Amino acid sequence: MQVQPILVVTQDAGLWQSWQLLAQSGKQPYRGVGMQDMLNWKARGHRLVIVDMALLKQLGAEEQWSAYFDGLCVLVLSAHMSDTEGQLVLAKGASGYAHSHLPMESLALVISSLESGAIWLGRSLLQKMLHDIDQRLPVATANDWAQALSSREAEVARLAAVGHSNADIAQKLLITERTVRAHLSAVFEKLHVGDRLQLALQVHGIRR
Repeated sequence: MQVQPILVVTQDAGLWQSWQLLAQSGKQPYRGVGMQDMLNWKARGHRLVIVDMALLKQLGAEEQWSAYFDGLCVLVLSAHMSDTEGQLVLAKGASGYAHSHLPMESLALVISSLESGAIWLGRSLLQKMLHDIDQRLPVATANDWAQALSSREAEVARLAAVGHSNADIAQKLLITERTVRAHLSAVFEKLHVGDRLQLALQVHGIRR
């Protein structure tokens, strides 16, 4: 298995020690302590970066974050997550937002998801963003996005795209959560999307 380099930008020795365990999941962590390290990382042809939200707050200069994040796959990890904070870092170009003390197995899964092109954010923020999309944009004509889907897959897709959980969808359609997961897996594959946010954009007529 090819080892994937990942830049870990933090001044917290404890977090650095913890995140070095990514080496057990096929990653090679390198430490950075400031935003310039991200620019150097990009110049070397690398993309994958973890950034400590506490360091971002300490450094300030929010208007410059987009320039540092540009061209990189950035996962911002925060010890005190909030929807407002998550929206900010995503608006600045981060690919994901999660808790800084995730179990290592979960962190590795998040990184793998980002590498596949998905966007990662907490459930609360995801539901808020899906609701905002649904309120601001009309659902596109079904023929525009649902041609490749079965009628039941399209039903599941519509409900998922406006923020309903798997349990909610199962209850509404009188099916099991396992069936919901199977339908969503098929929907993601057929529509070439990697997560519910991308699905919501496509259901509302926006292709990323």
